[in-house]
Amino acid sequence: MVKKQLIMDKALELFAEQGFEATSVQQITEQCGISKGAFYLSFKSKDELISEMIDHFMIGIITNIDQVVKNTNNEELLYVFYYETFQSFDKHSDFTKVLIKEQTHTINKELLLKISYYNSLLERTILSIIESIYGDKIKQTKYDLLYCIKSFTGIYSELKLFYNVPFNLQSLAESFVEKTHLLAKHTTIPLISEEMVQAIKHPLNEDVTEEKLLEIIEKTIVEMKDSIEKDSLVLLKEELVEPALSPAIIKGLIENIRNQPECRWIAYLLQNFYSF
Repeated sequence: MVKKQLIMDKALELFAEQGFEATSVQQITEQCGISKGAFYLSFKSKDELISEMIDHFMIGIITNIDQVVKNTNNEELLYVFYYETFQSFDKHSDFTKVLIKEQTHTINKELLLKISYYNSLLERTILSIIESIYGDKIKQTKYDLLYCIKSFTGIYSELKLFYNVPFNLQSLAESFVEKTHLLAKHTTIPLISEEMVQAIKHPLNEDVTEEKLLEIIEKTIVEMKDSIEKDSLVLLKEELVEPALSPAIIKGLIENIRNQPECRWIAYLLQNFYSF
């Protein structure tokens, strides 16, 4: 097992039992069977460890949902979104439970901003689903619907994580799809306006710049072994520096890297950068 992954896995066990604040680096290293020096070769501090854990889990959830949604037709789109969201919560339930418990206690402002940033990316995916399915029919109430959908997923996470209520995910997704369609059809008085949404726009939720993409790609290329995925990433980097490829080729290169674990986030960012 990669040492950083081992540290994150063992730290999660301790965080689940004791919380972030009560867990020391010493306890984490003892749980891993490594020295403190080995820990600090992987992470500069406990806060950096927590930050990378948030990145690891949230990137996994967001890229998985985004990929599935983008490969689904409109008729199944809402169902697939709910189903994949619930599956992701189940897969990462331990970490999700820790985050929910800790957000109001010991997580510092920087980490809270990071969680809020990923939440805003998920909102972007939900909004794209709403617009794809309902179009202009719900133009005035689409933000109300966005927050209703988020509330439905919140109901599931609360009942599952804290009360361990058993659910059939298929039936649950179908139930929420039905409720969402009813709200979309019958809601006529908007509560949340676009101006209100812009006013509370997350400070980190700006489109990723070319410079930031290049920074992330260059770092990943250095860490990757020679492969088709690495060659594709090199070509995508060159395209950012000096555009020459057709959209079809760029899409193909992004598809080449999408299933490589260390490239999933880059694929997601590039897809949004090129508006695919």
